[in-house]
Amino acid sequence: MNLITRGLCLFALLFGITALAAPPVERPVVAAVYSVPVEQQWVSRLHIVLTAAEARGEIEYRFSENISNTDFERVMRQYAEAGAHLVTGDSFALEAAARRVARDYPQTAFLMGSSGKAQAPNFAVFDNYIQEPSYLTGMIAGGLSKNGKIGMVGGYPIPEVNRLMHAFMEGAREINPKVTFSVLFIGSWFDPPKAKEAAFAMIDSGVDVLYAERFGVSDAAKERGVLAIGNVIDTQAQYPQTVVASALWDMAPTLNAAIARVKAGTFVGEDYGQYSLMKHQGSSLAPLGTFEGKVPAELMAKVREREAAILDGSFIVKVNDSEPKSSAR
Repeated sequence: MNLITRGLCLFALLFGITALAAPPVERPVVAAVYSVPVEQQWVSRLHIVLTAAEARGEIEYRFSENISNTDFERVMRQYAEAGAHLVTGDSFALEAAARRVARDYPQTAFLMGSSGKAQAPNFAVFDNYIQEPSYLTGMIAGGLSKNGKIGMVGGYPIPEVNRLMHAFMEGAREINPKVTFSVLFIGSWFDPPKAKEAAFAMIDSGVDVLYAERFGVSDAAKERGVLAIGNVIDTQAQYPQTVVASALWDMAPTLNAAIARVKAGTFVGEDYGQYSLMKHQGSSLAPLGTFEGKVPAELMAKVREREAAILDGSFIVKVNDSEPKSSAR
């Protein structure tokens, strides 16, 4: 046992975290279970990183997409039974089922998207803590809105969505304290037509900037000639005259850390949420691209100043997981 492994074991004993009994593995099999298609922005972050890791020869990657709630637990068990070294995916609504599977396969590593805490010995959690760049995009939106009316379309009012919306709203208020928001949740993680119709209704009510938490919103913005702010991925290439900026999420720091622990035989149930923060390069403000020079220099100077303060720790973006409400009158 090397010094690093011994240190991790001592840490586990001191803090009540039990390390896996699984031995080190050179090229682990990583299996992902996704409840939505891999092109959906949230799970695409995992899929892209894992596909790249397989292409580099670091892992063997298997995945199942668009899995229904009734089949999710069964598919997880199949991967664990087949010998996957690490199982990942988006549990959330299926939290209890995912944790049951982890308990039944203590030598398999599990890293699941979760609003809850890690579970010893083998259930680690991650989350999209990208509220920092969301705050920065809110500043841009607040500065670009001509009438101070911003529309926000989300999937469900769960913590992973709520915290990003609240950060965005606070960023907008920093630039324009009088800005108002129309907030609507469509009740789906992947229904672009429904999100588009919701966005149309907001535009009809007078908003001139849209927060596109879901696919479909930017399509409505493009058709009606209003601006949009992206979320999780950069879609400016598809909407060059519409999407001004985006809060980007990069799962590479999270997944690379987990894979390294599986390879070393040191994986434990712990919280990987920190790897989504800007200081770990797990999130960032997308380049302005086609909007370079179109966003007022004075506004961008404020954004860059706030970005630097976030990175050096002198400014903390608060995490607010409560459901955001409309303030539009």
